[in-house]
Amino acid sequence: MSEKRERTYLIDNPEFTGLMMEGFFGNIPHSKQLGLEMVSAERNKAVLRIPFAEHLVGDPTSGIIHGGVILSLMDSVGGMATFCALPKMEAIATLDLRVDYLKPAMAGQGIEAAAECYKLTNSVVFIRGVAYQTGIDDPIASCVATFMRASSNKIQGVVK
Repeated sequence: MSEKRERTYLIDNPEFTGLMMEGFFGNIPHSKQLGLEMVSAERNKAVLRIPFAEHLVGDPTSGIIHGGVILSLMDSVGGMATFCALPKMEAIATLDLRVDYLKPAMAGQGIEAAAECYKLTNSVVFIRGVAYQTGIDDPIASCVATFMRASSNKIQGVVK
């Protein structure tokens, strides 16, 4: 009888945080413009935050962060949860993202989002998540997403 191999995770690599800070947050102009911050990351899960900023407001009379910013946050946290589920670094791409807006965000406040990978296959990663302000149990939006694994096109020069 063969032994079952323990699954490996990219996030267990000591270089993970630096890699994400440089690549995920540092090299993507859109992430910089949004002010995207990593709150936490663990196997299969991630939490990101966008602090409140005037340039992110959709309607100046309401002071509420634009829905497109929430969509970008949900896509980003889904991508980060994907990296937290992968065995090693590889290119990924969003295949599908559905965001349900559950209630308006509160004016003048930042937004956090948490996502988890609930299924990892050889070619697709399945993610679900929520965006919130007062607490994870009071979401302002929820999402489900799929990400394509480009495992045949490994990113060169990074953690393998």
